[in-house]
Amino acid sequence: MTKPLVSDELWAVVEPLLPPTRPPGTRGHPPVPNRVALTGIIFVLKTGIPWEYFPQELGCCGMTLWNRLRDWQCAGVWERLHHTLLQHLVDAGKIDWRRASADASRIPAKGVKRGTPKRGRTRPTAASRARTTMTISSPRHTGHHWPRLARRPT
Repeated sequence: MTKPLVSDELWAVVEPLLPPTRPPGTRGHPPVPNRVALTGIIFVLKTGIPWEYFPQELGCCGMTLWNRLRDWQCAGVWERLHHTLLQHLVDAGKIDWRRASADASRIPAKGVKRGTPKRGRTRPTAASRARTTMTISSPRHTGHHWPRLARRPT
């Protein structure tokens, strides 16, 4: 038998970080269990297959997995999981911080608040209210101008 993608040890760490699924008894299809969804997400990311080609024999469809991945991203699951797994590695003494380096993309530049400085105002590129001189010459449209667009505040 092959090694499971989500071992019991990994599941014990991940399960408390996941938001609850829809409660039983609500309308619609029963929700896919979180462990099945996590296994499917890892399978797709590990193999590189497109979401729509995920084999439904493994417990759900690729769109369900994609939606669960998106929902968990919005809920901050992946960031919490990253920090939790790092802490487990630190506690086990498996990270040598002497070999770590700081990545400039993660550390804000000194003296700059919220990224780059503000730029000057740019001209809006929306359609103007001026009439066009172009007409459409076709049997259906004779001499009509393009419809005016409602001017939006800039």
